Amino acid sequence: MIHRAFVVCSLLSLSLTAALGTRPASADWPQWRGPGGQGHAAARDLPETWSESENVRWRTEIHGRGWSSPVIEGNMIWVTTAIAAEAPESDREKRLTGNTNPQPLHVADRVSLRAIGIERETGKRLHDVELLDVAKPQPIHTLNSYASPTPILSDGKLYCHFGTNGTACYDTRENRIEWTNQTLRIAHENGPGSSPVLWRNLLIIPCDGSDEQYIAALDARTGKLAWKTPRSGTMDENPQLKKAYGTPLIVELDGRELVLSSAANWVYAYEPETGAEVWKVAYGVLGFSIVARPVVDDGMLYVSTCFMRPELLAIRLKGPNGPEIAWKSERQVPQMPSPLLVDGLLYLVNDKGIATCLDAKTGDVVWSDRLGGNFSSSPMFADGRIYVANREGTTFVLAPGKEFRLLARNTLDGEIFATPAALDGELYYRTDKALYRLGGSRPN
Repeated sequence: MIHRAFVVCSLLSLSLTAALGTRPASADWPQWRGPGGQGHAAARDLPETWSESENVRWRTEIHGRGWSSPVIEGNMIWVTTAIAAEAPESDREKRLTGNTNPQPLHVADRVSLRAIGIERETGKRLHDVELLDVAKPQPIHTLNSYASPTPILSDGKLYCHFGTNGTACYDTRENRIEWTNQTLRIAHENGPGSSPVLWRNLLIIPCDGSDEQYIAALDARTGKLAWKTPRSGTMDENPQLKKAYGTPLIVELDGRELVLSSAANWVYAYEPETGAEVWKVAYGVLGFSIVARPVVDDGMLYVSTCFMRPELLAIRLKGPNGPEIAWKSERQVPQMPSPLLVDGLLYLVNDKGIATCLDAKTGDVVWSDRLGGNFSSSPMFADGRIYVANREGTTFVLAPGKEFRLLARNTLDGEIFATPAALDGELYYRTDKALYRLGGSRPN
């Protein structure tokens, strides 16, 4: 059954002309999931196999705890991390009194939110900057970190977002903090998760808590609020089912740029300059705690509803009455890892390690197989292969296509929550312990 969109203004004339995302200027790997934000890399001659003793150019320890993915500009790699001091047991019990979140939570007394700069050539840590210091931060899920959102890197400016704990801009060339902003407050319940996107001079940030749900933009030059738009549409009465941790995607549709943002129960399109809502589509099913980033191609938007009973929705962006759901799939849909779209095939790896390939036009299952392990990281397509890592530290290298083919299984020491970067024949992997530069000759 096709569900109709709730349309604010008519989009009958729209056709998808580009879906690359707006790439922040100059950076080689500027944001989560690469230049286009959809998990594609142009790198070639990447290693297919590695281990702690094979094809490791360098390994650099990262202190603290953070799941943000690396961003790269020139000879510098940046990640964020959080150094948290445990709350005393008496304070922990007090701060959790009345909390209705059923998930296991970590409670900190104080957290230092930091940017780490690593020299790409040598792996030497050159910068360790405290951007924000937060007393009594909100509790977070034990699987999460206070530094999970991936920063944006553009023209020497590093934009680091830490959810309700604040946002900061760091000038990587002058080595100074340009501005901080701690006004975008919400109740995350499980900690920060949404990464920002950059459009011209606006840093666009989704803020979907159990208390408030909105999307906002900060002036990237000053950190001041540029616009703020409340989420519209009916949501579940349970506050726990209103929250989301999605990362928007900026696309160009028929010559017009839009911010596509998935939140609880709805996916929205906004004008990036003003924040005006253009349209929204209801999932038709319960959708909340959105983590996966949408992907888009050939007139279709693919969105995961993420938790409870996750479904993958294929939304036709040019329907007779505006955007509408073309098909749905309930087959092994991931809750946290984002989908990957390559040559008309949609690749999913769910949280329990089941890999599935779907026909992107119809939703028909092409193949499904078990990889093993638990997954949070999103897959990446580079050098003709698919790379996807589980939390136990093992990366599975797959051949794209209509048959399941596992090319390699490679393990590093530590857990992997972050998504890798790929540049100039090398892979950059972050574990809970270290950042790796992996490189080697391509097998014959």
